[in-house]
Amino acid sequence: MDGFTCNLKVYRQLQGLTQGELAELVGVRRETIMRLEKALYNPSLKLAIDISRAVNAPLEEIFIFE
Repeated sequence: MDGFTCNLKVYRQLQGLTQGELAELVGVRRETIMRLEKALYNPSLKLAIDISRAVNAPLEEIFIFE
């Protein structure tokens, strides 16, 4: 996806979470987390905020839109 960078994997791993564990915390499937980490999926604002809170990192450092 042009203009979209996702640093989720780094922050997820810093929290010691698997893709499945993070997915369960934010109410999505593991495949959604996988697609986000590969920057193949543009998250909704609600999902982005939920993920930001779950990994304890600023939204703008996880998801970068150019």
